[in-house]
Amino acid sequence: MHTLSKHFESELAERKAEALLTTLELPVARVLAQMELSGIAISTERLNEQLADLAKVIDNAQEQAFAAIGHEVNLGSPKQLQTVLFEELGLPKTKKIKSGYTTDAASLKALLEKTGHEFLVQLMAHRESSKLAQMLETLKKSVAEDGRIHTTYAQNVAATGRISSNNPNLQNIPVRSEEGRRVRGIFVVSEGYECLLSADYSQIEMRIMAHLSGDEGLIQAYKDGEDLHRYVGSHIFNVAPEDVTSAMRSKVKAMSYGLAYGLTSFGLSKQLEISVDEARTLMKDYFDRFGAVRDYLRGVVEQARIDGYTATIEGRRRYLPDLTSTDRQHREIAERIALNSPIQGSAADLMKRAMLGVSAELTSQG
Repeated sequence: MHTLSKHFESELAERKAEALLTTLELPVARVLAQMELSGIAISTERLNEQLADLAKVIDNAQEQAFAAIGHEVNLGSPKQLQTVLFEELGLPKTKKIKSGYTTDAASLKALLEKTGHEFLVQLMAHRESSKLAQMLETLKKSVAEDGRIHTTYAQNVAATGRISSNNPNLQNIPVRSEEGRRVRGIFVVSEGYECLLSADYSQIEMRIMAHLSGDEGLIQAYKDGEDLHRYVGSHIFNVAPEDVTSAMRSKVKAMSYGLAYGLTSFGLSKQLEISVDEARTLMKDYFDRFGAVRDYLRGVVEQARIDGYTATIEGRRRYLPDLTSTDRQHREIAERIALNSPIQGSAADLMKRAMLGVSAELTSQG
């Protein structure tokens, strides 16, 4: 062990990562260990209630789906669904795959929007409820004798430095649908505690983008306390901030985050369901207004090609040898990683700093 530690000490020094390890990762490991030991309390009563309610919804959706086509079918079988959708009902074909035509969630959602067919309405309801029921069953199995769930947090799985959670995953509890939000209600305040506190950063990745790019417009918007996506929308669409519609704001939000992940005009067009030309124009207008962001994104890939790695604000490096690969596909994947790693990784680092601060403050105040 001593020989190993000596070997890694020299590697850490060479990669200038000693501070990252000693002032961030090791202290965070202690906080995570405490979180794992403490766990979070669950109301099994609420959990069972929700499972019972979901069972009714699932049965009802199945019945309605069968009624819409006049016979029974296995709603979990892609092969049987293909027969029903594209042969019996004659609905527009989705993307071609090895086994026929895809019946994945995104394709069926698009098909539902296009056709509005009742079978699809019920199929989607059945899928959504089944997924939630499966999640609740997993959570139920994970409740320990003390009535709490003790997940396992991993610090070194995600290459960006993000913390992940497994057995069970407590980071994917849904929040967008009403049913999903209801799942969150099973997590409760237990004896000896006053409340559940949720602490987060607002638009952390966009703030980091503003910081790293040094774009004066974005920085000023944050200093003035403006709604960033509304502010950007007003500049791109040439309207007053109060005239930015929710549709405009959604487009800007998707694009702003997408740019940080190396989104292409084709990717943006798919995401927003607009033409590639419209997406290209949107991106051009964005970069015309916020040139420092464009310069930063170009520069970060070029610098990574020279250095062989990207680095976060805290100095976390991600080595990308494929940036100089002769294989175009491998090179483009590495370029996308080079774009998003400093932003995602810096967000992860800052979140860990905040965790240390919150933990110290809670301890100091008893």
